[in-house]
Amino acid sequence: ALQYADESLCADREVVLEAVRQDGWALRSADESFKADREVVLEAVKQDGQALEWADEFQADREVVLEAVKTHGLALAYFQADREMVLAAVRQNGRTLEYADESLKADREVVLAAVRQNGSALQYADESLCADREVVLEAVRQDGWALRSADESFKADREVVLEAVKQDGQALEWADEFQADREVVLEAVKTHGLALAYFQADREMVLAAVRQDGLALEYAPKSLQANREVVLEAFRQNGKALRFADEKLLADREFVLEAVKQNAEVFEYAAKELQKDKKLKRIVAGYAKAQKLTSELDEETS
Repeated sequence: ALQYADESLCADREVVLEAVRQDGWALRSADESFKADREVVLEAVKQDGQALEWADEFQADREVVLEAVKTHGLALAYFQADREMVLAAVRQNGRTLEYADESLKADREVVLAAVRQNGSALQYADESLCADREVVLEAVRQDGWALRSADESFKADREVVLEAVKQDGQALEWADEFQADREVVLEAVKTHGLALAYFQADREMVLAAVRQDGLALEYAPKSLQANREVVLEAFRQNGKALRFADEKLLADREFVLEAVKQNAEVFEYAAKELQKDKKLKRIVAGYAKAQKLTSELDEETS
């Protein structure tokens, strides 16, 4: 609110201190004199480290930057930091490892702290730590995609790959050796349905995939694209999945009616002969009207 105050109050020390204690970014609206006031700046960065952007004079002040990184790790970019400061920064935002001195990117404790907060920080770690099993496991458990930055040996390590795909099925992209491994792919589709594309899947795997992402139906075997239960599960997750259903299902009046009861818009995927059915079109129009009304009421009450 300080930005809306009269200039005279933006120059009032008590008002400014109250403002930055509640929202550090308010330092931006304070009189210029306060951006050079150490006490005011410290209060601001304790609340929001990003406030350091407005206090040029203190961007090389160790104590001020140390407080800033505790709430905004990226403030580390202002300072050639020491170990204590880097640890504080990566515990708040692991990706701040990018701005650490090269020697600290090879510091096991620092890197472990970084990847535990954000697994993707592994990309900034020294090569020696990208080949450290404990570090890599911590990273992929937090962010499966971190497998991309791990030493190549871990992309052929089943335990590491399983941990990665459990967190993010997309990580399977980096583990060619396991793209035909049923257990690994089954775990992958639970968090990224489209991983189904890697495997000629069975019913259990397809169901797991379409429950996570209905559009994974595209990669199901033809027999399962014609399976009523599988297609309905896919449709419930994403109505557009119906376009990957077998033609026989889309020509099945009972099946189409069941689908349009949930979402009238999917009638466009029905067989042409059903779309020409006047009685069915009237039924679909009724469902569409009711669904639109329900949607409008939901918006009003939300």
